[in-house]
Amino acid sequence: MSDCAYVRSRYRPPEIEHRYGERVHLLDDPLAYTLLARLCARETQQPEVGRLVRFLYEKLAEAVLAAEFPRARLDVPTRMVTSSPQAVVRGTGIARQTRVVTVGIARAGTMPSQVVYDLLNDLLDPAWVRQDHLFMSRSTDAEGRVTGATWHDAKIGRDVEGRILLFPDPMGATGSSIVSALEHYKTRLQGEPAQCVAMHLIVTPEYLRNVLAAHPDTIVYALRLDRGLSSDDVLATAPGTRWDEEKGLDDHQYIVPGAGGVGEILNNAWV
Repeated sequence: MSDCAYVRSRYRPPEIEHRYGERVHLLDDPLAYTLLARLCARETQQPEVGRLVRFLYEKLAEAVLAAEFPRARLDVPTRMVTSSPQAVVRGTGIARQTRVVTVGIARAGTMPSQVVYDLLNDLLDPAWVRQDHLFMSRSTDAEGRVTGATWHDAKIGRDVEGRILLFPDPMGATGSSIVSALEHYKTRLQGEPAQCVAMHLIVTPEYLRNVLAAHPDTIVYALRLDRGLSSDDVLATAPGTRWDEEKGLDDHQYIVPGAGGVGEILNNAWV
């Protein structure tokens, strides 16, 4: 007999109030918010940067997997079953046979994807877990404005049928990389993904507008929303209330307050 307290799972992570729609999840996590602020600070360098990114993605991945992954019944005998036949954990947990792909977008997304991949292999049947790698960079015009994303190379599997696709990329600035990646996975590979989830440390209002306009079925999770170039009266409203007036990108499409070039800082490679 199952304990009725665990027959169903209603878990949802706490979120800040916003008006961006039900597919956007801006987490309300004071611990993660504090450590993310430390990650963004001018004085924070390697190796602390790497440790912070790893820890923050472990927390973000735990929230996403617990909230979005399919559930299944658990029946697990404990070590006490040898002396008590009732010593069986029964309830609802994550479905171990879930099919997943985590996509590492180089450079900033390489470590986050590996963190997610490691957790997936611990949680699920590893036979259904895959990690893909995309190599792309933002393309800009003569004035330095982002015009899209340029693909350099990719190492990816061909089948996405029924799989959850995860895109753990720290900075959601313009959305050009995620839009390009989503388009490729939806149109160039075999099958139809079950779900597409973008996982970011920071997003801007511009990112949310661009990604959801191009791919409205995308689910977005982020630890922080940055709209620091908005006017004071806009900042006084709940995020998304005056979405068209919100601004989180400077003239070169870098996030404000942001974190600087996370890919560069993670790799100590300033190119």
